[in-house]
Amino acid sequence: MNPQDHYRPEIDGLRAIAVAAVILFHAGLPGLGGGFVGVDVFFVISGFLITSIIRRDIAAGRFSVARFYERRIRRILPALYVVMAACIAPAVLVLSPDDLKDFAQSLAAVSLCGSNVLFWGESGYFDTQAELKPLLHTWSLAVEEQFYLAYPPLLVAVWRAGRRALLPILAIAVVASLAVSVHEVVAFPAAAFYLLPSRAWELLVGAVAAVVAESSMFVPSA
Repeated sequence: MNPQDHYRPEIDGLRAIAVAAVILFHAGLPGLGGGFVGVDVFFVISGFLITSIIRRDIAAGRFSVARFYERRIRRILPALYVVMAACIAPAVLVLSPDDLKDFAQSLAAVSLCGSNVLFWGESGYFDTQAELKPLLHTWSLAVEEQFYLAYPPLLVAVWRAGRRALLPILAIAVVASLAVSVHEVVAFPAAAFYLLPSRAWELLVGAVAAVVAESSMFVPSA
């Protein structure tokens, strides 16, 4: 089947809006203080697309966890390594020794899909200014990468056990993660922002939307 058959132009439109919102938020334009919601939109989009792709491949009998990871690596790592390399020279020229040490730690954390954990650990009263963390934006990518490590095998297992259970299980997971998020926003706000357990519900909302959307394709219209 041609991949173009599943192209969703509205998804690209949402991506454009989300990117613009984040960029304008960081530009500090008045009235756009909520632009960081673009990251949340991206998480939902990612959950939707990944679930759609995996479900189609499973249904067609061609899904492979190893091939899934191989495709993600080829899609993400080249651009990520270019960004990391481009940050090194300016960091060496601009950052103080202490900040440069932190930058080196972030390089290692990004490579290990754990930059969100690193930046969460660094958050607090004595936290370095965001402007001095060139790779701070990679926290959201780390959240997605961690989700990708666990989600595909679980989705395959649920599908094989009984595909009718998929939507209820995803819905329960959304509620559980959302409950964690609501609690941590008050008790541990930095953890709520950076870590997967309190962010997973956004990706899972996209997963639920994908299951509902693809299921409705097979329901006869009235």
